[in-house]
Amino acid sequence: MKPTLQNDEKTKQPWCPGLKKEEKRSYRAGRCTKVSADCARSYAFTPSFYRPATSLGAAQSTIRPVNHTPPASPAPHEPGSITHYENFPVASWLCPPQLRPPIAAIYHFARTADDLADEGDFSTEQRLLTLQQYATDLQHIGTAGEASMLARTAWPQVFGPLAAQVQAHQLPKQLLADLLSAFDQDVRMTGAQTRYTDMAQLLDYCRRSANPIGRLLLHLYGVGHAKALIQSDAICTALQLINFWQDLSQDLPRQRHYLPDADLARHGLARSAIKPEAQALTPALQTLLDELNRQARSLMNHGAPLVHQLPGRAGWELRLVVQGGLRILNKLDAMQGRNLYQRIKLGKKDVPAMLWQALIMPT
Repeated sequence: MKPTLQNDEKTKQPWCPGLKKEEKRSYRAGRCTKVSADCARSYAFTPSFYRPATSLGAAQSTIRPVNHTPPASPAPHEPGSITHYENFPVASWLCPPQLRPPIAAIYHFARTADDLADEGDFSTEQRLLTLQQYATDLQHIGTAGEASMLARTAWPQVFGPLAAQVQAHQLPKQLLADLLSAFDQDVRMTGAQTRYTDMAQLLDYCRRSANPIGRLLLHLYGVGHAKALIQSDAICTALQLINFWQDLSQDLPRQRHYLPDADLARHGLARSAIKPEAQALTPALQTLLDELNRQARSLMNHGAPLVHQLPGRAGWELRLVVQGGLRILNKLDAMQGRNLYQRIKLGKKDVPAMLWQALIMPT
């Protein structure tokens, strides 16, 4: 696992070790257009998917990836300035080198969609129109219209590499489309202040926002039997839920509500009382948060045996993904509900314990 990134002294941002000298100069000047497998080396593998899952990865790293994809040429409704990036599992040094190009392409596709859905000061309608165009461009990959799409798309740095990797590895486009449907749903629900009615609805969101990433990775590793897919879904859903409960203090002020109405009602809690402040942490709410942590842990434990079905580096990388998620759950449990108003994260001190637990995972 890659625990740290070097910082460029001028920009105070992580710099990509895959850049050559002249490319580093362009990067410092804000002109980096390098989109390749080398970029994968500038990311740590973390257990938070992007937002919305948003949520995949091993240690919930504090490292933010560098945006190597410049904002697309301004489309009528496209967010142009991107200033915030979510964690996403990209290719760590454990990832087999031959799989770094497709994983990097998937990463850029998903993170760009995340940025379109979440960054900048744009209306709900603008975001939805942009995501719709993004989804339309995706559907042209592998068709007779691919070449014309690549010539006109506002996101050539995304769809050029992605089209090549879809063809090279026969990546299932439906899984990529599922990701976009989750982004679309998140935009709509946030804009309309709609809440999740029950856990089943929230898990359906995870099915599209998180599970496709795991299935795409299994596809690349050549693992496709039913049991592995079920275990992968369990891990990915667990990571997404962990991300939700880890980020309560950040999501609530932004009107992102992932606590289902039915669970709040079952504990006699009013939605209006859920605030990111210490006074709002009642015994009933703490009990609910403890239940949600246990649910995520149960899912993670159900999927954990998958680590023994993946060969070589892939298996070890997944061990760290699982242990990173479990480590965050341990911290959430220890906080006893204070994650309502405090965000926890993993640091360097957590790495030895994660490595040890990854080593001794039972078969």
